[in-house]
Amino acid sequence: MAASHEHYSILVMVMVCALLVIAAASQKEADKITGFPGQPTVNFRQYSGYISVDEEQERLYFYYFVEAESEAASKPLVLWLNGGPGCSSIGAGAFSEHGPFQPSGNILLKNRYSWNKVANMLYLESPAGVGFSYSANQSFYQSVNDGMTARDNLVFLENWFKRFPEFNNREFYISGESYGGHYVPQLAHRILQSKAKINLKGIAIGNPLLEFNTDFNSRAEYLWSHGLISDATFQDFTFACNYSEIRRQATSGTLTPVCRRVIKLVSSEMSRFIDAYDVTLDVCLSSL
Repeated sequence: MAASHEHYSILVMVMVCALLVIAAASQKEADKITGFPGQPTVNFRQYSGYISVDEEQERLYFYYFVEAESEAASKPLVLWLNGGPGCSSIGAGAFSEHGPFQPSGNILLKNRYSWNKVANMLYLESPAGVGFSYSANQSFYQSVNDGMTARDNLVFLENWFKRFPEFNNREFYISGESYGGHYVPQLAHRILQSKAKINLKGIAIGNPLLEFNTDFNSRAEYLWSHGLISDATFQDFTFACNYSEIRRQATSGTLTPVCRRVIKLVSSEMSRFIDAYDVTLDVCLSSL
């Protein structure tokens, strides 16, 4: 009798698991995108939809997922998080930066530099209130902080992997920009702390915001270390008119005479021929 009861319990568990798999597969199929208006023909699959991160508070995250152009089954999975806070990963990352398409008038063109040439790309609207992600409990928008965002991001990932179980053991990377300098490492740290079954291999952040004073003051050292400003200007830039001072003054709408002089010095010493975004580029002077 006991053995029979045990077999019955196992059978129930198997049936429940099977139903969960079927439900996840059904939801995944419902999320499948047949095509965007004006989209060129492609041979990779796309998905978008909502995944709950808090059932009780009705907080749902919106995602856009695009498989790799070729050999998707062997390519890594990359999560992309835009910054802000409040910047849409879909509006910015997916359709303005490195997604598979770029808008051109009323049509979409293939992006020759799309990251899905080398990876399966998952774009996430985070936290709730950004893009199409939302919270039914409106008070969440006034109380959200980075810790809550990291927690919700991890819940999203765990639930997303249930919907896309074929990626469970795939090499996983987290990437982002701007305020992603907070979102990306904090989510990675949360994954490691929780011992979640996610095959995290690395993180990448571009132009990250880390800490205002450190970030702003690094510009003087960067320009000076590349020989673009003089020692004297470096001293003034670092102590008399550092970037934290500029940021403080920016809120009042005025700069001190000292800061105006330093900025003018930096501009004249760098010259208009130096590309501030790539100072190592060749400089082509005019015939004059």
